[in-house]
Amino acid sequence: MTITIERVETPVPAVSEFITAHHAELVGTAPPESCHALPFERLLAPGVRLFAAFEDDRAVASGALATVDDDHEELKSMRTDPGMRGRGLGRMMLTFLIEDAARRGIRRLSLETGSDDFFIPARTLYAGAGFVECAAFGRYLPDPHSTFMTLSPVHSMSPPKPAHTR
Repeated sequence: MTITIERVETPVPAVSEFITAHHAELVGTAPPESCHALPFERLLAPGVRLFAAFEDDRAVASGALATVDDDHEELKSMRTDPGMRGRGLGRMMLTFLIEDAARRGIRRLSLETGSDDFFIPARTLYAGAGFVECAAFGRYLPDPHSTFMTLSPVHSMSPPKPAHTR
């Protein structure tokens, strides 16, 4: 399985369909006013960096980073194709997004995810990467259907390179 992660800056039908399927999966996990997933067009807006993982030409994972303020971004639209779950694609995308933020000097990453049992795997993934629960941030209001998490400081998840000694 060869997976490539690419930034998506223009409408790509495979990614649009993937995000639409993401929204369909979320129906019933919370009332509409508590659903905060961005439609595909908003993921292409200024201030948002959308990425998709592809196997051949098929989108198999997605994730985005949206500006909250100068050194704070929000993780958005994390999804793995249901038929590909359990293969590490979510962790791969999350690591990629954390690395992207760290390279650009972002000091804090936050996210909103559901509190429904459907989201237990997502919350477990985020906690495993160092995210901790926090209060609502940015434009969010406290909501019993939401779990807010944050990672600060943001740092590279790659192992440090060995120092060269003489």
